[in-house]
Amino acid sequence: MYSKKIVFWAACAGMLLFGICMITLGSVAADIREKLLLDDLSAGALFSILPLGILIGSLFFGPIVDRYGYKILLSVCCVLMFIGFEGIAFSSSVSLLKVCVFLFGVGGGAVNGSTNALVADISDKDKGANLSLLGVSYGIGAIGMPLLLGILSDLFCFDAILSSVGTITLATGIFFLIIKFPPPKLKQGFPLKQGIKLIKDNVLLLFAFFLFFQSGFEAIINNWTTTYLAEKGAFTQNNALFGLSSFVAGMIIMRSLNGSVLRSVPAKKLLFSSFLMILLGLTILRTGNFFGLSIVGLVLLGAGLASGFPVMLGFVGDRYPEISGTAFSLVLFIALFGNILINYGMGIVAQNFGVQHLITFAFAETVIMIILFVVILSKVGDKK
Repeated sequence: MYSKKIVFWAACAGMLLFGICMITLGSVAADIREKLLLDDLSAGALFSILPLGILIGSLFFGPIVDRYGYKILLSVCCVLMFIGFEGIAFSSSVSLLKVCVFLFGVGGGAVNGSTNALVADISDKDKGANLSLLGVSYGIGAIGMPLLLGILSDLFCFDAILSSVGTITLATGIFFLIIKFPPPKLKQGFPLKQGIKLIKDNVLLLFAFFLFFQSGFEAIINNWTTTYLAEKGAFTQNNALFGLSSFVAGMIIMRSLNGSVLRSVPAKKLLFSSFLMILLGLTILRTGNFFGLSIVGLVLLGAGLASGFPVMLGFVGDRYPEISGTAFSLVLFIALFGNILINYGMGIVAQNFGVQHLITFAFAETVIMIILFVVILSKVGDKK
């Protein structure tokens, strides 16, 4: 037997590490470029390796946890992330750094997917609410790493800070080895036939493509909003980090509410309320021309985008309990592809027509997500 409470907190620890993983490379980019004398082309190639690793980790974790369980995979992934932290801190060559960043991404992507699938597996009800609480851990990691670097940078070099976080990651992997997890769902063989059936499942693909646009939406807000607001004169470059932090803070607050006081609210009401917050936040960002109002818009956007992943992944966990890992793997792989493609598409729009079209791009995404959710409701039923 295993303790659901201990397993849940273990999943939260893993998700916190993934939040740190996602933000670390960008947080120390300037230090790495100075240390290894990287030009723009080399730095761009380096940054593209992390999402590639995350994609691969997201694709392969599912069949592994369905066949062998969570313990070994999560522990191995912590070792990969430990190698990533130490490699980013101490690599003396670009080639070695690229290998370490790739392993960092593979471990992080697998941890992200497996902790979501794990929480869905141990939740008899309110999967979406519990997944929202798991998502809070991601936000804490994403905010906490830049904050930690900012506080300690006057006392320690960036490599010493990363090395210490890497040690904590390794200790977390040892913790995963000690505790008990749910048993594997499959006694023998890999779920290859079931996986092929999932690819042909129209309902699963609806979940996946909703998250394709959701993930892409989050990417363009993270990567393009501060440039957009700086061109409007609403932000200075010094305020950019504060603006992004307010976006993440809005997401953390809303996920905390979804996992507590709003956990019994039906998904239909939750997501339609979220769409209203998104539309209001985008309207404020388009019309607002000063810092305070822009912060309000970013908080609303973060709050509005908070429910998408927990609700959809809750649907996936409910619908495919026998092979939840494989189902999560496919959905998250498609979602992360959306993150890359939509962000790239926004780059093309910004280069050819100007970054001022960011909000139009985001409005179009919102409309697509609303249409997809209406179709999803017709498949899974309003009572969800």
